[in-house]
Amino acid sequence: MPAPVPTSTTRAVVREFNGEEGWGVLDAPELPGGCWVFYSSIEGSGFRMLYPGQHVTVEYVDLVAEYGPEAEQDWYRYRAERVKPLPS
Repeated sequence: MPAPVPTSTTRAVVREFNGEEGWGVLDAPELPGGCWVFYSSIEGSGFRMLYPGQHVTVEYVDLVAEYGPEAEQDWYRYRAERVKPLPS
């Protein structure tokens, strides 16, 4: 079994989220260029959605550091593994 990929955690703000396609981008100083997020990484059950300007905690992977320079997700170096919306 392969070793788990190391993750980091930070607070971020939702830049955009496409509810129809289920993906979006988070911004934080630790995530230059943004962090790609898919709805399945959002904590909760049922229909999960994020909104521009919403604050979240994100556990993320630096794909380039782990897999090399060609390992971006839809042109984003960082991919969210777990996202927890914070109370407003």
